[in-house]
Amino acid sequence: MFKPLISFVFALVICQHAFAQQPPKPTSAEIFNKIQKLNFLGSVLYIAAHPDDENTRLISYMANEKKARTGYLSLTRGDGGQNLIGPELRELLGVIRTQELLEARKIDGGEQFFSRANDFGYSKVPDETLEIWNKDEVLADVVYMIRKFQPDVIINRFDARSPGTTHGHHTSSAMLSLEAFDKSNDPKIYPNQLNLVQTWQPKRVFFNTSWWFYGSKEKFDKADKSNMYSIETGVFYNSLGKSNQEIAALSRSRHQSQGFGSTGARGEDNEYLEFLKGDTPKDKSNIFEGIDTSWNRVKGGKSIGELLSKIEKNYDFKNPSASISDLVKAYAMIQSLDENHWKPIKSEEIKNTIAACAGLYLEAVADHQETTPGSIVKIKLEAINRSIVAMQLASLKTFPESITTFQATDLKNNADQNFDIEIKLPADFNYTQPYWLKEKGTVGMYRVDDQKNIGIPDIIREVKVTFNVMINGTNIPFERNVIYKYNDDVKGEVYRPFDIVPDVTTSLLDKVVIFNDNKTRTVGVKITAGKDNINGNLELDLPENWKVSPKSAAFSLTKKGEEKAVYFEITAPASADEITAKSIATVDGNRFDKELIAIKYDHISKQEVLKPAEARFIKLDIKTANEKIAYIMGVGDEVPKSLRQMGYDVAILKPEEITKDRLKDFNVVMTGIRAYNTVNALAFVQNILFEFVKEGHNMIVQYNTAGDLVTNDLAPFQLKLSRDRVTDENATVTFLEPKNPVLNFPNIITSKDFQGWKQEQGLYYPSEWDKAFTPIISSADKNESAKKSAILVAKYGKGNYIYTGLSFFRELPEGVSGAFRLMANLISVPTDK
Repeated sequence: MFKPLISFVFALVICQHAFAQQPPKPTSAEIFNKIQKLNFLGSVLYIAAHPDDENTRLISYMANEKKARTGYLSLTRGDGGQNLIGPELRELLGVIRTQELLEARKIDGGEQFFSRANDFGYSKVPDETLEIWNKDEVLADVVYMIRKFQPDVIINRFDARSPGTTHGHHTSSAMLSLEAFDKSNDPKIYPNQLNLVQTWQPKRVFFNTSWWFYGSKEKFDKADKSNMYSIETGVFYNSLGKSNQEIAALSRSRHQSQGFGSTGARGEDNEYLEFLKGDTPKDKSNIFEGIDTSWNRVKGGKSIGELLSKIEKNYDFKNPSASISDLVKAYAMIQSLDENHWKPIKSEEIKNTIAACAGLYLEAVADHQETTPGSIVKIKLEAINRSIVAMQLASLKTFPESITTFQATDLKNNADQNFDIEIKLPADFNYTQPYWLKEKGTVGMYRVDDQKNIGIPDIIREVKVTFNVMINGTNIPFERNVIYKYNDDVKGEVYRPFDIVPDVTTSLLDKVVIFNDNKTRTVGVKITAGKDNINGNLELDLPENWKVSPKSAAFSLTKKGEEKAVYFEITAPASADEITAKSIATVDGNRFDKELIAIKYDHISKQEVLKPAEARFIKLDIKTANEKIAYIMGVGDEVPKSLRQMGYDVAILKPEEITKDRLKDFNVVMTGIRAYNTVNALAFVQNILFEFVKEGHNMIVQYNTAGDLVTNDLAPFQLKLSRDRVTDENATVTFLEPKNPVLNFPNIITSKDFQGWKQEQGLYYPSEWDKAFTPIISSADKNESAKKSAILVAKYGKGNYIYTGLSFFRELPEGVSGAFRLMANLISVPTDK
């Protein structure tokens, strides 16, 4: 059977660079699949908690084989995870993972949505999750998305009946889904939403179970499957030469920040859906049984379905443009419908199909990648019709609206038309930024004040051009975001989003500055111009007990994008203190207090995030020695910056640089987080590192995950890692060895040093260890046994091997003072040298 794939961007994933803004260029087979999809009016909403929770095999199957409108509602943006590709954590990681999900959906054919829930980190039980999230608000978001998306079928990734057996976010996503299933059709529930959406009752809801939830394939094979529906997802798409599993693997592999690269499979493959609620289908291979997925479900839609069936039957793979005339008729018929759900969805689908059949290329390119509010934007427009069907570019409309003189132009076959226009941006035009980060939220929730924005996955871009194209007497509007593109000598044509930025942005060069003596410290601030000819004054906003010189500094920047560093001398108060310092630039009486953070990775579109231009200044009661540290980088690791702030001499060493002679000048070797999961070469230098310890030095190993270690000899003694963790950052800490140097030298550690920790205390603690190790502290999450392996110290020869699962990689960059003091003690554990 001929089964092409709808996801036209699929072919792009073989490239190493992101083309997130590049216009689609579908093949004839992909166009045919678009036509088939036009005639299917059924929908599935997949619900889970995080990016990478979704089952891409099932999403791809529903979108491409069944032709259903398929969405994935991830309750969070994955902000609490770890980052395997860079240093970004928390909300910046959430921005990366948002883009990774969008890229994944381009491959598997699904659509992406989010709630306002903030991934605050690992949670062991749903009670904690729903308390931190604000259950009512997240439930409101799920209800809203059901009412807006109007799924016929909901599929949960996780089981609501098994709290405590998996991540609390996972269980909560299923619990909220089931509750929303019961409430989304009740007009008394969140009635304020009904100004934008209507009540909706999905037909049924399933749990996407698998052997993983049973513990083993053997247990799953023996399980009662009488309430399960088996779906054969091992489809092969002849026109592309790819299986559904291979497409799903490509989609899954977009989650690079989580390290979820996946190898495609082939052959038979089954997914199991356990029926939970709603109308029970009798056919266990058809989850749409009893649901009218034809145009007959829409009043006046029967004739549209008949015409689309004719178009599909007569489709000419050698000449897709032969379908344009009937597609335009179908488009006009859809516009006459008195319906507000499928009408806009299918209107957009059929417009894209018409453009694909015609090879109609429409593009609006700005002359710069960034500009500021109040600016005039010069835009080059391109329009070309690569078919023999007569059409005319009748008019243009821009947003924001500008007066543009435009004469209607015939779009003749393969005759490229280019136009230059200008758009004047209002002085108060919104900056480009993730809308969910615009206002300060809470630990568990992002703040989104506009109900219409809830669920929208991406940055809302507001500079657009609508090309009104007349075909066979019907006007069809094609909206395009203004973008920026350039030619790179290596990568070729590179697309970027078009961004609106402040006139000037500033950034404190160090996000945490430690004052551990009475000396004045020099603090740098980088100023960046968003436009030409910027003149102003820069100041640091500090409390009165902190002294700064100069009070303000004049600056002048001639060219847009120009950067300049300004330095201030800061004197901290005599007593311990912690403050948030802010840099503020004043230009023509206007205050600018934002930092612009650019996130650039090849597999996603470039992102720009505006955050308050701030840093933590800490007058810290801390003693440090003069140890020299050899640091072996892990992943997502900014600990070396913090060590240098403490005054240590830190050298970053690659494993291949590690020799006995190279280490002779160092006192301490420290490995970064997950180094033993990701740095294969470490396996070949363990003996050198252990000999370094044996000769009278310290080795500090930060947390690694339990699986996929590059060596079984993680320590000179037996040490077995687990998934044990303490997720409550405020959990009470008990000192098991109160006289141990770790708690006494050179700093006296008290319970106060464990206050103010962020997200979690520690993770992936060892579950078994040799008697040579001494546990130093213990703590526990609520209703759990104490975890005693957050810090393990073992004397080895004249030195000390130290393993710690404490989350220093989060605490130090966040400026948690107790984490600095404790780290100083680990570095200074006495040796026998």
